[in-house]
Amino acid sequence: MLILFHILLFFMIIGSIVAIETKNMLSAVIAVGAVGFGVSLMFLFLGAPDIAITQVIVEVLSLVILIRATVYIDNRAIERKFDSFAIITGLLFLGFFIMAAVWAFGDMTPFGEPLMRVSRRYLSGTAAETGAVNAVAGVILDYRAYDTLGEAMVLFASILGALVILRNRGKKPVVK
Repeated sequence: MLILFHILLFFMIIGSIVAIETKNMLSAVIAVGAVGFGVSLMFLFLGAPDIAITQVIVEVLSLVILIRATVYIDNRAIERKFDSFAIITGLLFLGFFIMAAVWAFGDMTPFGEPLMRVSRRYLSGTAAETGAVNAVAGVILDYRAYDTLGEAMVLFASILGALVILRNRGKKPVVK
C-alpha cells in the first residue's frame, strides 16, 4: 500500500510540474485535472470515500470552467490537428485510470455481503443516542454533522463559482 501512495504522489508531482511549466493552457488545465484526480484517489485509499466523491465533483466542475475559459482565450489549443504529447499523456492517464479502477473494484466486498460494522452501530443506537425518529436524519445531523456541513459548503461554493463564471448577463461583449 505504501508503494501505491508513493506512485500516486509521484504522479501528482509530475502533473503539477507539467501544469506549471507548459506553455499550452489546455495542457495545463488537463494536468491540473490529473492532479485533482490523484488527490481524490488519495482520499479514497485513505478511507474517506465521501471526501473523494466531493473532490471528484469539485474537480469536474473546475475542469468545465477552466476548459471553457481556456477555449475562450486560446483557440490555438483546439485548432491543432495532431499533438503527440497530448495523445500520449491522455493514453497514459487512461491506462492509469483503468489500473486504479481494477484495483479499487478488486478490493470491494463481494455483492450480497455488506460490510456493516459502523452502520450496525448507527442503526442500533440512533434512536437511543440521538432521540431522532428517522435514522437517516440522526446519522446525518448527529453523527456526521460537521462532515455533512463541510460537503454541503464545498458543493455550494463550487456550484456558485460555476454559475458566476458561466453566466452571460453582465458580461461585456468581446471586441476582436
